[in-house]
Amino acid sequence: MLEYNPRIEGDAEIVDEAILSRRSVRAFLPNMVEDDIIRAILAVAARAPSGTNMQPWKVYVTKGESKQRISDAILNSGIRAEKADWDEYRYYPTQFFEPYLTRRRANGFGLYGALGIGRREVDKMRAQHDRNFVFFDAPVGMIFTIDRRLNQGSWIDYGMFLQNIMVAARGRGLHTCPQAAFAPYHRQIRPVLDIPDEEIVVCGMALGYEDTSKPENAFRTDRVPLQEWVTFSE
Repeated sequence: MLEYNPRIEGDAEIVDEAILSRRSVRAFLPNMVEDDIIRAILAVAARAPSGTNMQPWKVYVTKGESKQRISDAILNSGIRAEKADWDEYRYYPTQFFEPYLTRRRANGFGLYGALGIGRREVDKMRAQHDRNFVFFDAPVGMIFTIDRRLNQGSWIDYGMFLQNIMVAARGRGLHTCPQAAFAPYHRQIRPVLDIPDEEIVVCGMALGYEDTSKPENAFRTDRVPLQEWVTFSE
């Protein structure tokens, strides 16, 4: 049994703050993030556990022209998000059901409400969704891929790696937004980043400094109370 160490309590507060302050930021300042900081975040994140230490992640970091080329390729494709083909993997169920439908709607209504977008203003909703593809103006956009021969366990490992990135970013005063929206546009992204066919595009992620003046960043999601999803047994 570990002896009491007063430092542990302080460390817990620091770690908890990084986790609790992590959220999906949807408007960023243009301030650039230095490559050394990006490398440090990714190196720390790579300490995520993975089955037999396979480390299934691969990351394409884009800035400037290459990031713009991704945005242009997607936005000029003529493929609306609601028509995009999730042919590599499906992120969401074919049909939503409770309690997930209610949670999803609350998230959408909350975000669009913060932006002053009404429930029938479809064009404004689409325009906001398209901001995914400019990484919400973040100076850094990352695209994540995985070897398609790997199985579901490696996808679980990948999630822990992505979370590590987001928490490590918070420890450095940065914010992120994980973006599955990029996955259906792998055909547009592949030639820009020279991604081989054996890699599946998992998601994208915006990285940068939060623009606190934007109303969308004032939106906060809630979490279901523990008693609704935790069972203790002895």
